[in-house]
Amino acid sequence: MYDIIIVGAGIIGSFIARVCSSYKLNVLVIEKENDVGNVTSMANSAIVHSGYDPLPGSNKAKFNVLGNKMFPKICQELDVHYGNLGSMTIAFDEKQIEELKKLADRAKENGVEVKILNRKETLKLEPNLNPLVKGSLLAPTAGIVDPFNLTVHAMENAVDNGISLHLLEKVINISKKGNSFLVKTDKATYEGTLVVDAAGLNSDSIYDFSGDDKFIIAPRKGEYFILDHYAPGLVNHVIFPLPSEKGKGILVSPTTSGNYIVGPSSELVNNKEDFDTDSLTLSQVRNSALQLIPSIPFNQSIRVFSGLRASSNVHDFVIKESHDEGLFSVGGIESPGLVSSPAIADYVVKELIGKRIKLIPKESYNPCVKKYIHPKAMNDEERNKLINNDPNFGKIICNCEQISLGEILDCLSRSVPPRSVKAIKKRTRAGFGKCQGGFCQPNVLLILANYYHIKPCEVLYDGPHSNILSGCVKGEE
Repeated sequence: MYDIIIVGAGIIGSFIARVCSSYKLNVLVIEKENDVGNVTSMANSAIVHSGYDPLPGSNKAKFNVLGNKMFPKICQELDVHYGNLGSMTIAFDEKQIEELKKLADRAKENGVEVKILNRKETLKLEPNLNPLVKGSLLAPTAGIVDPFNLTVHAMENAVDNGISLHLLEKVINISKKGNSFLVKTDKATYEGTLVVDAAGLNSDSIYDFSGDDKFIIAPRKGEYFILDHYAPGLVNHVIFPLPSEKGKGILVSPTTSGNYIVGPSSELVNNKEDFDTDSLTLSQVRNSALQLIPSIPFNQSIRVFSGLRASSNVHDFVIKESHDEGLFSVGGIESPGLVSSPAIADYVVKELIGKRIKLIPKESYNPCVKKYIHPKAMNDEERNKLINNDPNFGKIICNCEQISLGEILDCLSRSVPPRSVKAIKKRTRAGFGKCQGGFCQPNVLLILANYYHIKPCEVLYDGPHSNILSGCVKGEE
């Protein structure tokens, strides 16, 4: 019998689990994927939005602003790369300058610091902008983050503090049993006093089990370019066009890894598993981005990808308790969901769950993960000392990103370890470089096979049936 069962281990489920782990609670997280943060939480713009844009009084505005203030401390506790770069929203004519002024008024209502800059001030900060620029809205509290490890480390911290995590289990039914719930998966049935639906793109389907007023998730696809480690200074801030009804528009931004990200598009799709990209949409993304920064070196693109945002017909975050008391929905978490996630988690646990179950603080709770080892951030003396102590940190597996065997083994030794090639890629960046795993993937595959004592042909790229090798040759049986 669990106190709380959380459905979904994306960024929202992971942070809710982390907050729960600070109390004396028996908690289970169920995730249908082979890793945490494997859908929307891994395929987004990775922006820590300031909060100037959401409609004042909305859940988006409330939790965006609260979450933004929490990020520096949380990223320090979870040992996640975070950069407070600030953002600039660009105007190209007088009409757009008037729109910037409206956004500045909205920012004031939301309690967000912004400043309108003229053309000269804008180009001084961002000299590579289109010279036709007339002005910009500077939001200094915006930033960038590593979304992969933000999710992984939040869940790792939760598991380290006693939370149970079940991967590769799909919830197929939730029913009421007296004062508790039965959560049936494709593998087992679990009983819990409370249930939290944090199932992302499928949160509406999970909530259907309650029979409550329905909300609908309409997936919104965004397609992106990733540029190689281009010379620093292409842009120094997160660069936005004016937002529209489709979202914040095509952005150009540095990433915490030293790459640049360009995108996303924004189109509603019917299929919640449609992660295809197409040349026409990517061409539109490219042309829109070039209107902001004419010198974007798209010949340095090393990858294109798409992500799906969980847009709802409510047009706001859905955070509520169903008429089946004890079943909570946390759905429709599209942008600015990433930055809002820690504040949403605090609210769900302390305000909603806290009304249904007594929250007793856990004296042994530790909000920090064990520090990760980052050889690239060390000077030569520190790195040589590390390698002398453990030669595995001198064995480079991924040449493009300079990732060592020691870093991969460190991740494998933790409480939420990678179980696939893609999971190692997300945690360490091995395979994220210019060759996109063309040279290092065989090495990563063998590391996984040796670590888990399985055959190389059994190693998965991602989920079930994603085997990289079709079979084993003689001598590998």
